[in-house]
Amino acid sequence: MPMTLDQIIEEARQWPAEQVAELVDRLTQQLQATPEIDAAWRSETRRRLAEIESAQVQGVPGEVVSDRVRRVVGR
Repeated sequence: MPMTLDQIIEEARQWPAEQVAELVDRLTQQLQATPEIDAAWRSETRRRLAEIESAQVQGVPGEVVSDRVRRVVGR
């Protein structure tokens, strides 16, 4: 008999954080990955890269973004 959703969740709570993160990533990709969405993200990525390369916009260093996120979430 297949496991229930509650059983799966309870089992996953006992896994290391890395395995839980991998499970979430895989499930999320499966739900969101469609050819249309993939194509839209490729197009958006190219557009953003072109803006950065042409100096229309300036990138924000990862450390700055992380600091901002920490302040917003209070960590």
